[in-house]
Amino acid sequence: MEKIVKVGLIGFGVGGQIFHAPVLSAVKGLELVKIRATKPEQINVAKIKYPKAAIASTSEEIFDDDNIDLVVITTPNTSHYPLTLQALEAGKNVVVDKPFTINTKEADELIALAESKGLVLSVYHDRRFDSDFHTLQKIIKNKFLGEIVELESRYDRFRNYLKPNAWREEDAPGTGILYDLGSHLIDQVQVLFGLPKAVTADLRIQRKNGKAIDNFEVILHYPEIKASIKGGMLVREPLPRFILLGNNGSFVKYGMDVQEEALKAGYNPLTKSNWGTEPPEIWGTLNTEINGQHFVGKIESEKGDYAAYYFNVYQAILGREDLIVSPLQARNTIRIIELAIQSQKEKRTIDFSFS
Repeated sequence: MEKIVKVGLIGFGVGGQIFHAPVLSAVKGLELVKIRATKPEQINVAKIKYPKAAIASTSEEIFDDDNIDLVVITTPNTSHYPLTLQALEAGKNVVVDKPFTINTKEADELIALAESKGLVLSVYHDRRFDSDFHTLQKIIKNKFLGEIVELESRYDRFRNYLKPNAWREEDAPGTGILYDLGSHLIDQVQVLFGLPKAVTADLRIQRKNGKAIDNFEVILHYPEIKASIKGGMLVREPLPRFILLGNNGSFVKYGMDVQEEALKAGYNPLTKSNWGTEPPEIWGTLNTEINGQHFVGKIESEKGDYAAYYFNVYQAILGREDLIVSPLQARNTIRIIELAIQSQKEKRTIDFSFS
């Protein structure tokens, strides 16, 4: 009989309700047994959707529960470090929502502690499991565009007002969309091309009375490749999600992965057919030359699967697989954010360094 890894979830806002609980509950071998929820509306949702899970009013009720093997932390960014620290000290394996921490010092401490205790520590960079990102990886691996020279990756929203009482909108450590959306894009570029040689950034506050970064452009410099990541809160007409250029052609992709909307609609990987399958209307377009033949047309998107992240964590806890999303990779994403902030402050390109 397969081992059951019992999970305690800390935080039951949007992250816990939409992006974590439904996904991990769809993975065979993981059992959600306790949820820390403090607001009445969150408690009601938890009781309805996860009736077998106990409701905890404090994080300590999860840390002190000897039956819990894995703690999932999906709380505001400034709490990631202290809660992960407490969980590791309690002997728990941990998944913490992105971004990993506010700074690399905190990340390094957590990585060292997890290693010293032989515990699994990972960060929920679920966008590695997007349909369009898998498609991008396939195009690069198979050299459909020849040698890659440039990537532009965007993650935009349209909200031309400030959300009331939203911690991400405040002038505080770890707020703004560079930490929120940008961390996804940095992680993806790191998977594709490794660590950059240098970082150049333009970070702005575009909305009236805004306090936190709501527009970013970060260039990650590689010897043969320019990778630009961009995001803004004032993008009403959707722009390309990916533009990939090679010496033989181009790939342009519009539209976001469909898993987020499915989760928001109340589905999970077990309750929706064709989970993670994009409709033909948002497949990307290739214009390239392959084996001497000019090709222009749509390329079918690969299947996305957020549950694959949690299945890998389950396998890693059992010692069967290495982590797909390692804490060191997530730490280096934070390092690139630090360098982007330094680049903006000093108005110059910053060479990459680990500290």
